[in-house]
Amino acid sequence: MSHLVTERGTPAGPPPLLEDHGGRGRLVEVVIPVYNEERVLAQSVERLHAYLSDTFPYPFRITIADNASTDGTWRVAERLMARLPRVNAVHLDLKGRGRALRHVWGTSDADVVAYMDVDLSTDLDAFLPLVAPLISGHSDLAIGSRLTRGSAVVRGPRREVISRCYNLLLRATLAARFSDAQCGFKAARTEIVQALLPSVEDEEWFFDTELLLLAERNGLRIHEVPVDWVDDPDSRVDVVKTARDDLRGMARVARRMLTGAFRAPVGGRPRPQLPAGMARQLPAFAVIGVISTIAQLVLFVLFRMAMGPLWANALSLVITTIGNTAANRRFTFGVTGPERAFRQQLEGGLTFLLGLALSSGGLALLHAAAPHVSRTVEVIALVAANGVATLVRFLLMRAWIFHPRRLRRDGADGGPAAGNRVAAEKHVAAEETGGPLS
Repeated sequence: MSHLVTERGTPAGPPPLLEDHGGRGRLVEVVIPVYNEERVLAQSVERLHAYLSDTFPYPFRITIADNASTDGTWRVAERLMARLPRVNAVHLDLKGRGRALRHVWGTSDADVVAYMDVDLSTDLDAFLPLVAPLISGHSDLAIGSRLTRGSAVVRGPRREVISRCYNLLLRATLAARFSDAQCGFKAARTEIVQALLPSVEDEEWFFDTELLLLAERNGLRIHEVPVDWVDDPDSRVDVVKTARDDLRGMARVARRMLTGAFRAPVGGRPRPQLPAGMARQLPAFAVIGVISTIAQLVLFVLFRMAMGPLWANALSLVITTIGNTAANRRFTFGVTGPERAFRQQLEGGLTFLLGLALSSGGLALLHAAAPHVSRTVEVIALVAANGVATLVRFLLMRAWIFHPRRLRRDGADGGPAAGNRVAAEKHVAAEETGGPLS
C-alpha cells in the first residue's frame, strides 16, 4: 500500500481508498510533514485521529508526508496507514518541508488542506476555528498565531526573541500584515493554494512565509487564530541555518516584489477603495500639510518670543492658512487663474477658524492644567490639534470649496472663469474614472 514518490515528485501508485463519509460536508486533508520522527509519529497520529474522529464535524484525511527519513519513520507510517482508515502516507526521496507540502497539497482532492507539526505543539481545540472560515468561504488561508492576543505560549526566551524579531522584520521590510509566519499550524482552501503553489519557489522552512506573502500580495484574506502552544524541546529545527535561509528568502521575495514578478493567477478579493480622485489628492495635500505645519511651528516659536501663546498661535495660523489654501488650490485640486480666488480664500478662512479653535482651545486647557508648561509641550499640543484640523480641512476643501461640480457651475455662470471651468472639467473626469488629472 505504499505511495512512493520519485525525486521529481510523481506518485508511483494511487493512495489508499478512503471510507465513505456519507456526504456530511467538505473534505479536510491534514498533512503531517516528518523527517526521522519514528519515536513520536505513531503516538501523535493516533492522538490526532482519535480527536478528529470524536469531535471534528467534517470528513477528514490525515496524510503523513515522509520527506526522505533515514530511520524507521516510513515503516511506522505504513503501519498507521494499514490500521487507521482515514490515514494516508506518501514518501518523498528529497528533504524539505515545503517540498512535502507542495506535493500533497498540489495533488489533493480535498476542499481544504492543512498541516500541523508532528509534535502537536498546538492545542488541537484550535483546529476547527482554523478551518471553519475556509469551509464557509469567509477566508482564503488561515494560520495559527502565537503572537496575537488570546494566545498562550510556553517556550524558551531564545526562541521567543528570534520569532518576534523575524516577524517584526517581515512587517518592516515586506509589509506583512500577518502576525506569525512560522507557527506550524496552517490551512487553506485547496483551489487557492493550488493556484499559488507554482509561484512559490522555496522548498524548505521559508515555504510558509513565502506562501503567506504571496497570498497577501494577491489580495487574499488570511484568517488568524490565537493558539495554545507548548515548545517541543526535541525540535529538529536548525535555528541558525533556518534564520540564514529565511533572510535569503526575504531578499529573493523583495526582489520579485520590486520587479512586479511576485504574482499568482488567483483572483483576490476586492479591497475597499478610496473615493474617486482621493488617491491622487491625498499625497499632494499631505506634502502641503507637512510644509504648512513646519512653517506654523517655526512662526509660532518666533512670535512666542514677543507675545503670549494664544496670539502667537493665531498669527502664525493666519499666515500659514493663506499659503496652505493657495497651495492646495493649485496643486491638490488643480484650480488655476485668479477667478474666485478671493472667495475661496475666505472659505478657506473657515478652516482657519476651525484650526484656531482647536489649537487655541488645546493651549488654553494645557495652561489651565499646567501654568508653567514648557515650549516643547506647547508645540506637541499644537501638532496634535493641527492633525485633527488638517483632516477636517481636507474634507471641507474636497466636498465644498473645490468640489468639481461647484467649480464647473462657477465657470458656466461667472463669465471669464476659464481657469475654474477647465479645472472642473478635469476633476469631473478624474472623479468618474478614478484616474489622474492631465
